[in-house]
Amino acid sequence: MYAQNVESTGKKVKSLEEMDPQERAFQERINAGEKIEPKDWMPEGYRQNLIRQIGQHAHSEIVGQLPEGNWITRAPTLERKAILLAKVQDEAGHGLYLYCAAETLGTSRDEMTEQLLDGRMKYSSIFNYPTLNWADMGAVGWLVDGAAIMNQVALQRTSYGPYSRAMIRICKEEAFHQRQGYDIMMKMCAGTPEQKAMAQDALDRLWYPSLMMFGPSDKDSVHSAQ
Repeated sequence: MYAQNVESTGKKVKSLEEMDPQERAFQERINAGEKIEPKDWMPEGYRQNLIRQIGQHAHSEIVGQLPEGNWITRAPTLERKAILLAKVQDEAGHGLYLYCAAETLGTSRDEMTEQLLDGRMKYSSIFNYPTLNWADMGAVGWLVDGAAIMNQVALQRTSYGPYSRAMIRICKEEAFHQRQGYDIMMKMCAGTPEQKAMAQDALDRLWYPSLMMFGPSDKDSVHSAQ
């Protein structure tokens, strides 16, 4: 999503030589590492790709609260309950940051929500997997948030200013989310045989879905050219 010379299908449309002067000036700003701001001119393909990606990201943050929110009242200790509550609160905030970033591109959160409900926008499928026991909260934090960090660190340097600035704050908070998941897993691995079995089962079930957060191979994705 750093360049504008692709359609949302991933189809190449113009080379640098084929661009008009305005498009070429825009692409040269991207190539130079400059940030694009909401009032700057941008090609429609660039704007639409940003809305697609930021919208999917925002929806994932909101939907991602649901599996964990289900465990707030069932956390094993008051401390764990407070930590999980803070994590879910962070996810809600991340969604709001991202909806605000998308709104600078001329869309609205109502429109993005409607697109989610009718299937035109997506969210990360990892949140469709059931969280069956407390060990799953550890595996989600350790593996899922760990994979999210790997994806999102690069987005701190994305070319669109509002998205880049939102990601700097989000990545700092995601580090806490990953750490609390790791801590849950470590505690359970040092516990009773039953707790160790729960931790292993959670790891086995969520390992492969977590890897799928990195998406398909570049050769299989219609968005790789971006």
